[in-house]
Amino acid sequence: MTVIVVMGVAGSGKTTIGGELARRLGVEYAEADAFHPQANIDKMSSGHPLTDEDRRPWLHAIADWIRAHQETGGVVSSSALKRRYRDVLRGGGNVWFLHLNGPRELIAERMKSRSGHFMPVSLLDSQLADLEPLETDERGLVADISRPPEDIVAAALDALAKEPKE
Repeated sequence: MTVIVVMGVAGSGKTTIGGELARRLGVEYAEADAFHPQANIDKMSSGHPLTDEDRRPWLHAIADWIRAHQETGGVVSSSALKRRYRDVLRGGGNVWFLHLNGPRELIAERMKSRSGHFMPVSLLDSQLADLEPLETDERGLVADISRPPEDIVAAALDALAKEPKE
């Protein structure tokens, strides 16, 4: 089965959309932040962006989760900012990406208004600089985060329904 990776920069709505997609599909949802080692969380909390080396064990842990959910399907969030990161995730099996995309101002406002999250707004620009949009050969959909969450979920479910059957 397909595992959906809900991707995008911090504050783009991955948790909201991913949780609702999983609920609608009746599959397990996993939050990418839960896969970070404490050292990564500490580094981001102090305002320092992660390096590719910092992200490596995190990405492999998510890929392992994807691999473990190939029979049942699932939804997992991950920033998946770079093509090479998505390649690691695809190594876990059958993956479809939902890229939550929107204007910096909207994302920054969302980040400022949320509480209890370790990611400071100061890291948004580094994430946007690293972001490599989905390429034409990558299975998935780009969704505009200025749309209501229920519209984004409906669009994702519609796009998934149109995917060729394996």
